[in-house]
Amino acid sequence: MTLHLTKVAFGATSVEHLDERLTARAAAGELFLTTRYLPKRHEEVAGAGSLFWIIKHQLVARSPILSFGEAEGGRVAIHLGPGLVLVQARPKRAHQGWRYLEAADAPVDLGGEAASGLAAMPPGLVGKLAELALI
Repeated sequence: MTLHLTKVAFGATSVEHLDERLTARAAAGELFLTTRYLPKRHEEVAGAGSLFWIIKHQLVARSPILSFGEAEGGRVAIHLGPGLVLVQARPKRAHQGWRYLEAADAPVDLGGEAASGLAAMPPGLVGKLAELALI
């Protein structure tokens, strides 16, 4: 069974802002985040799981996790795939660091028939509709 991680998008004010930050980091080189400790269940996450982003107490998007590696200062790098995938917004409390998210509890991607055209909307509009509990 696939396992995911959740993380607060610290400093990101919107999905658009997070997307801009990740795009800029990817343009500068390989896209990765650092953390102090390697997740104990990292083998279940790498290559199949995603990092679900929390903005304003809601899961709003995800980035595929490609692998885990070493970073400077003895830290662990979480290597992310390019692009941000919008998901159906779901309430989630903010927390420090990362937490596990079982596949059965993960929100569905916005896209295809399930989204009813939501994927074509600007991410900011999707975020506003989610804040108002309209989607």
